[in-house]
Amino acid sequence: MTASASNAIAVTKVLGALARDERGRLLSILIGKFRDFQLAEDVLQDAMVSAVSHWGRNGLPKSPEAWLLKVAYRKAVDRIRRKQTVDRAETDLSMMMAEVSGLEENDDIPDERLRLIFTCCHPVLETKSQMALTLRTLGGLTTGEIARAFLDRETTMGQRLSRAKAKLGGADISYEVPGSEQWAERLDAVLGVVYLIFTTGLSAPEDDQRGLAHEAIFLCNILNKLRPDDPEIEGCLALLTLNYARRDARFDGEGARVAFLDQDRALWKSAELQDGISLVETALARRKLGPYQIKAAIAACHCEGASPDWAQILLLYDELLVFEPTDVVRLNRAVALAEIGALHEALDLIAALEPDLSDYQPLYAAKAELLYRAGHLGKAHSAYAKAIALAQAKADRLFLEHRARRCVRERS
Repeated sequence: MTASASNAIAVTKVLGALARDERGRLLSILIGKFRDFQLAEDVLQDAMVSAVSHWGRNGLPKSPEAWLLKVAYRKAVDRIRRKQTVDRAETDLSMMMAEVSGLEENDDIPDERLRLIFTCCHPVLETKSQMALTLRTLGGLTTGEIARAFLDRETTMGQRLSRAKAKLGGADISYEVPGSEQWAERLDAVLGVVYLIFTTGLSAPEDDQRGLAHEAIFLCNILNKLRPDDPEIEGCLALLTLNYARRDARFDGEGARVAFLDQDRALWKSAELQDGISLVETALARRKLGPYQIKAAIAACHCEGASPDWAQILLLYDELLVFEPTDVVRLNRAVALAEIGALHEALDLIAALEPDLSDYQPLYAAKAELLYRAGHLGKAHSAYAKAIALAQAKADRLFLEHRARRCVRERS
């Protein structure tokens, strides 16, 4: 292999790693400086293209990140200069260029991704746009990858992303981490977006390295790094880690979802489970209880020991209701109640929830299972039919169809 070929391979490898691991950090600085998502993405991409030829000829710079940032700055300034009159732009542009001067020699690049995460998850955007923009900027997914994850057309997702970027630019959003008076509320929104990305990805049988569940854990790790010692971030990361550790046992050979109690525990990732449990313990030890910590503790109770500690899980759902007094939490509590032997009380609670959760597939799945256990096979089959009609994922439909056929076999 020639020296030039070897150098080209090295350049390609470094740029690939930078695109994956440092893109969000570099974008956060560019967006913070120019307040323009699209401009930041374009000039960073242009800088990476320039790096291929420049580094190929001259070798890798001392700090590849600083080199890319400096070139991206220059390209952004050139674009702005072409659009504005010299009189209006020259002073500001000169100041910007002064900031970047000497950057390659001083590669102490700040990490402003926390600002970018809060900007992408600003309440001015609808939830799906928050998720898509977070994945595009922080996760580095392409528009096509995001579109496929949400079952959208690429052109439709591209338009959504463009509208989101324009809305943030037009709304004069402050590019900053919220103050103490807004921190809890805005952090909850950010964690909610990360968790939605995770659950969307986890519902797919094929969850590869570019899958959404993997990306959500990547994003949550960024949050945990940038805001260490926050128990709710630790709780969210623990929850994702514990659920992701069971990914290989979630589906059978036909692609049907496997119920938790039927999963092959030998397929669980023990090291990841221990990491999740350690995170739960660390978060709870801070004695600043929050909903993600409780949900993570519930997940840990499911995974520790030979079988779930349902009595402890029931108590944790009681605690969770203090923070999230929702019908979905009440439904999950009813399932835990059934598991400790209060089957008929659990069915009564589910019946009371049904009018408000009439379009919620998990309610009918839970109702069907408890009716089956109570020996009401006809009613159980009807509830399964309702759950199947509401199921959106193929894996859920297959699982529910298997359960429904069980009712038919036992009735005959």
